[in-house]
Amino acid sequence: MDFNRARTKALFSRALRFIYGDREKLLSLRDVTALLKPKREVYQGTRAVPLSLIIGSEGRYRDFNRRFFPYSEFLRSRWERLNRAWLENAAFPPVSLYEIGGVYFVRDGNHRVSVARSQGMEMIDAEVISLSSDIAITPAMTAGDLRRLLIGREKRRFYEESGFGALTGDYGLDFSATGQYEVIYRHILGHKYYINQRVPQEIPFSDGLFSWYGEVYAPIIEVIRAEFLTAAFPESTASDLYLRLADYWDLLKKERGSRCSLLTAARSFLHFSQPPPSPTVLNCFLRSGSK
Repeated sequence: MDFNRARTKALFSRALRFIYGDREKLLSLRDVTALLKPKREVYQGTRAVPLSLIIGSEGRYRDFNRRFFPYSEFLRSRWERLNRAWLENAAFPPVSLYEIGGVYFVRDGNHRVSVARSQGMEMIDAEVISLSSDIAITPAMTAGDLRRLLIGREKRRFYEESGFGALTGDYGLDFSATGQYEVIYRHILGHKYYINQRVPQEIPFSDGLFSWYGEVYAPIIEVIRAEFLTAAFPESTASDLYLRLADYWDLLKKERGSRCSLLTAARSFLHFSQPPPSPTVLNCFLRSGSK
């Protein structure tokens, strides 16, 4: 009965995902470390950890919801054995956790955490390994929240260090993935290097940035908007599409010659990057066209 109640709560939270989005999903440690890139780990020993701060798992993040209620029937056997042991006052061995950003991810002991949460426990003994991070994670954060937090931090740093906003008046350089401001920085340096080949003196970084913005970035963004690429790729920002189209245009120029225009590249990019229609949509279209 305990397992049935816990599983019903998990399935109910999954049914409400259209309301709460990913807030009921357990976080993947791999996804979080890919974003935060911890540089070291420190063994912290055994201590009592609040169960409310355990929000993810190293390998079983698909098997439980954010409160560690079980999704699948195949978890029943082990879950019930542990639950029976808890009801008989048997001591649980400590679980094994990773700590990063102030929250915890299960390395070993997912079922024990699940039983403890289901029985209303507030703390659990755990062996803890801390992974370095200067980003604080709150228990309610989703992977998307964390990604947006990091992107916002990268944007602030880029604008402060480069003077991008003050030089261009453009504060809308936005990306949907981390690491892209570093790519933009390399684009600017590449353009600056190109200019320096034609002038006798080294130009300041600010001059290179201003020239890159006016001669490279702005014209590509103008074509992206004129060709409605942002509508064709709603998950991408205009700046995302700048990077994709710039790379694609370079590829086409290598294949077709330097005379390949930006407009040609944009239209080719739209054609070759769009996914084909699904068989269902295609069949509906063909049936409607045959009437």
